Amino acid sequence: MARKLLVKSFLIILILATAACGGLRFSQSDPEVKNFHPRRIAVFPMEVWNHKEVDSRAVVEQIVAGSLVEKKLFANVTDVESLRKQILASEELRNVKNDYFSKLQLLNFSDPALSKKMGELAKIDAFLLISVDEWKYSVNGDDKKAQVAMTMEMYDVSNGKLMWKAAHAITSDYVLLKPELPKIARDVVNKMIYYMPR
Repeated sequence: MARKLLVKSFLIILILATAACGGLRFSQSDPEVKNFHPRRIAVFPMEVWNHKEVDSRAVVEQIVAGSLVEKKLFANVTDVESLRKQILASEELRNVKNDYFSKLQLLNFSDPALSKKMGELAKIDAFLLISVDEWKYSVNGDDKKAQVAMTMEMYDVSNGKLMWKAAHAITSDYVLLKPELPKIARDVVNKMIYYMPR
């Protein structure tokens, strides 16, 4: 009897632990996200890199765009390099993009008119902003860890609304060989993409 109770208790703890590890660290959606089905998405360049490790913005941007293409969630994915070329080729798009992001960064205001115009000029339905919250190796005695954490925000260009925001982190323990941070980043991105609106 005691053994059955112990086995049942262990199974319940195992199920709860597995369920707790199953989702993202943080995820928030707009109530209208169930009606949001973008077909064309752009990955915008990351503005800041605040980490001691090598600046890997380009690597992260490629991982995100590559994973989106690989998963085939959207009919068209505009990667950072393609978007930069569009912005360089169009003064109007450049000005609209600069005005939009000035308001977003300084006032925390996603201007619906500028967002819509940017969507028309770039031929996108949504855009994705990425920030890398952690990109590091840490050593504490014999405890060695590699960690990558990211935040993603998806905006609907038709109205400038933040439709989805999520954050996730993966920490990998190691003994001798350091795991590659881009490889961990790919796992973080793939996990986040699974929960992304589509």
